[in-house]
Amino acid sequence: MPDKWVDWNKTTRSKDYRGSSSFATFMIIGPVCFFLGILFASFPYDYPLLWTSEPVVPSYYDQLEIHLRFMHQAPPLIARLLNIIMFVGFAGFFIKLFRPSEANVLFDGASLVLYTIGAGVYIANIVKGMRAVSAGIWHDPKFDGITHDGPLTGEVVLGREDSLKVLSASNTILALILVGVLVLQAGQWYAERREMDDYEKAGEIIEQKALEKAERKAEEKAAKKRQ
Repeated sequence: MPDKWVDWNKTTRSKDYRGSSSFATFMIIGPVCFFLGILFASFPYDYPLLWTSEPVVPSYYDQLEIHLRFMHQAPPLIARLLNIIMFVGFAGFFIKLFRPSEANVLFDGASLVLYTIGAGVYIANIVKGMRAVSAGIWHDPKFDGITHDGPLTGEVVLGREDSLKVLSASNTILALILVGVLVLQAGQWYAERREMDDYEKAGEIIEQKALEKAERKAEEKAAKKRQ
């Protein structure tokens, strides 16, 4: 990696090191936990579609459509707040990756990759699926179960049941990705703690050696005086 981008001399003991205790880390963890909370609130709706073998009654799909339509047709302020919170997480990554150390590149770089993939899943699958639900394309008499002419011209559209299952699976995938971000951030904290422990042990060894050296010199001086 270019030396101009990565500060290889920066360690966890450097003053400008942005580690697990920095404010930028809270800018990352906050949005991640917020989105995990939203996904957890959606889990009761996703559970019958993915996590049980019991047959799903047709009325459940109607109920799920109403729920998704209500969420997608919420006031624009809701979507703007979600976008702002998502970009707060990106800002946290950019702050930690400005003149990063090797630890920042490993942990925060990998976390940024996962976070970006999560944003892609959200935009490409979840938002697209909610738009399809809000448009009510499955209730159009012209819908043949494969394609739809209109807002989704030229795109392959699955049936209602399959589309809702894909949407629920996307929620699960996004949740796993966000958990991965938390695991990497926790790994960074653990690595910092281990490194600090190693520094403390090394300092204790140096102090012990210095003390033993001083004791030997004192003994030598005392022996010379006795002679």
